[in-house]
Amino acid sequence: MHIKKLLAAAAAAALLAGTAEAADMTGITDTTIKIGNTNPYSGPASVYSTIGKTISAYFAMVNEMGGIQGRQIDFISLDDGYSPPRTVEQVRKLVEQEEVALLFQTLGTPTNSAIHRYVNAKKVPHLFVATGASKWGQPDKYPWTMGFQPTYDVEGEIYAKYVLENVEDPKIAILFQNDDYGKDYRDGFLRGLGDKADELVVSMLPYEVTDPTVDSQVLKMKESGANVFFNITIPKFAAQAIRKSCEIEWKPLHLLNNVSASVGATLTPAGLECSTGLITAQYVKDPVDAAWKDDPGYKEWVAFMGKHMPDADMTDANYAYAYNVSKLMHITLDGCGELSREGIMACAANLKDVELPMLLPGILVNTAPDDFYPIQSEQLSRFDGTSWVRFGDIIDASK
Repeated sequence: MHIKKLLAAAAAAALLAGTAEAADMTGITDTTIKIGNTNPYSGPASVYSTIGKTISAYFAMVNEMGGIQGRQIDFISLDDGYSPPRTVEQVRKLVEQEEVALLFQTLGTPTNSAIHRYVNAKKVPHLFVATGASKWGQPDKYPWTMGFQPTYDVEGEIYAKYVLENVEDPKIAILFQNDDYGKDYRDGFLRGLGDKADELVVSMLPYEVTDPTVDSQVLKMKESGANVFFNITIPKFAAQAIRKSCEIEWKPLHLLNNVSASVGATLTPAGLECSTGLITAQYVKDPVDAAWKDDPGYKEWVAFMGKHMPDADMTDANYAYAYNVSKLMHITLDGCGELSREGIMACAANLKDVELPMLLPGILVNTAPDDFYPIQSEQLSRFDGTSWVRFGDIIDASK
């Protein structure tokens, strides 16, 4: 796989404010690079613990192979339970006690929102965060925070466009998590409906991550007469909503946000038969799709999983997601001419046409000092009872 080098040392230095002597080398020695992470190993979003575990396994593999630029990766991942106050506590520990060089893949919109200002005030690289909220691409306001996946609001617009073009007389119900994550998806979808939004949306109900179930919301949405259901939920609640819709024989066009589209983590617990016909937008190769069996990137991922995570559920797309973003962090550090906090941030902001093993063909990573959205393309897919089947063209939100 061809990967372009990111920045030469001179080019990186030219982008930085201050001299090389003044560069912040916290967390970086001649032999180590210390990277911090928070992940919900417990709590309502613990299904995403697979991401933290995969990243840990990836950097263990890298260390076995000699590290990055001759340095071992000291990866410290702490449990925040998907609780913003706990995230604040854990990130302060990583920054002030562990003195990490950077934060990587801290997971969750509400949790990252709680540390957003703090890490920027501390000038700690906050890279490739595990959330698609649109706020992670504001380099003028938050120059130390960068997203990774396509933004939720743009994905919401994609679904709205599909509904307008393919559903006659749509009556839409929206279930959304009552925080920045859910509202970002919701607002993008409403924006995509345009001036018809008030007329077309017949039910719009929130839920809290502390709720035991969303069964009551699903019942109310069916009663509204909706024939379209936009399901903006994390995997635990997505599975509940899919299963409950099936139990009460409510069969709208069911749009499922990408963050819960894993066959292993969401659709299998919900019931594959109940999940048949769901539509989502994808940017990661579906591990259960036989179309990838001879694909070099898929084979690379399978080899990694077989050697380093042999007991993992290979139907869970979160493993593929985590491998992609770990690879991107590896590429960023390996091609960086100046390993300082400033240098790493500059390198992350100059990624050009980077291919990742488990991204859909034609989707590349690109960033710039004024563009902190690494991935901006997706493709609609429909679940056929076994795997996601892609249809239509790749939609590039950057154009």
